[in-house]
Amino acid sequence: MRHALGLAALGLNTTDPNPRVGCVLVRDGRIVGEGWHERAGSPHAEVCALHSAGEAARGSTAYVSLEPCAAQGRTPPCTAALVAAGVLRVVYAAADPTPQMAGGAGRLREAGLEVCGGLLAGEARELNVGFFSRHERQLPWVRVKLGASLDGRTALANGASRWITGERARADVQLFRARSSVVLTGAGTVIADDPALNVRLDGASRQPLRVVLDSNLRVPPTAHMLAGAGAAVVFTASADAARRAALERLGVRVEVLPPADGGVDLAAVLARLAALAANEVWVEAGPTLTGALLAAGLVDELVVYMAPCLLGPQAQPLARLPALERLEERLALGFHSVERIGDDLRIIARPTQRARGAADA
Repeated sequence: MRHALGLAALGLNTTDPNPRVGCVLVRDGRIVGEGWHERAGSPHAEVCALHSAGEAARGSTAYVSLEPCAAQGRTPPCTAALVAAGVLRVVYAAADPTPQMAGGAGRLREAGLEVCGGLLAGEARELNVGFFSRHERQLPWVRVKLGASLDGRTALANGASRWITGERARADVQLFRARSSVVLTGAGTVIADDPALNVRLDGASRQPLRVVLDSNLRVPPTAHMLAGAGAAVVFTASADAARRAALERLGVRVEVLPPADGGVDLAAVLARLAALAANEVWVEAGPTLTGALLAAGLVDELVVYMAPCLLGPQAQPLARLPALERLEERLALGFHSVERIGDDLRIIARPTQRARGAADA
């Protein structure tokens, strides 16, 4: 099963909006076939493994990182393929959370196969944390990226921030962008920094959806993030038809969502992204939007690249949060991982309490 999970991880950047799934076929104590799901619309991991094994699949045990699907989608159900190939036993890690595809274990048992589930389920869920979040909470998994000094400052008072962190940390950011369904930012960041927010990796076959929250349609049509490969969406609360038309002429989709607290309703944004089949949302924004997402309980993970430098108290903070009067009111976080990336530290932390339910592994 660990090998199946390793195969599944090969699709980290390509399977969206589908889950990353791997399959290993074992007979008489040796691997006779293996496969992984490469991209939406391509054969599922089980079918790839069966093709790899050929006749050797008959009488084997299939180890699959996700419960085999039981319904016809863009490809035929994997349960039927496993039965037809003569597989005798299926071991899967995590149950499929999608109503239309769930029930594969039951179908296999009805066909006479031995079925066992739950092996390394936590690791399988972690690999597909956004997929499970979207189907179980109807919300994507939200990661907020921050580059900061050792004293927790993200930019000088005048806004200068290039570059606080090192080259290797910036390269690591590209890996997170590549695995994400969406890269999201606010209008203030677009106007101040004009970022492209695209994936700049050799061989990248997919660009995430680029999203900007712009309550008053201030983003200029010349903004870099609105151009280039892949699609861009602007969520706004403005009814300004002229500004909307200027963006739509560029092929940018503009959607009006309910206003809240002087901006676009953040919960409505995430619900809309889930409806658009977004699994993982990568946020690169300033302290105002970051603080609003944290205060609303809409952040699942902070990815902080911390550089060994000090910027002083006048520099901009990680997040603008409401003032606290008691320590008990502080936002509690748990360290998920701490790793050195070049000269910087990458700290991944998750809120220990959230306003919305957890989809953690």
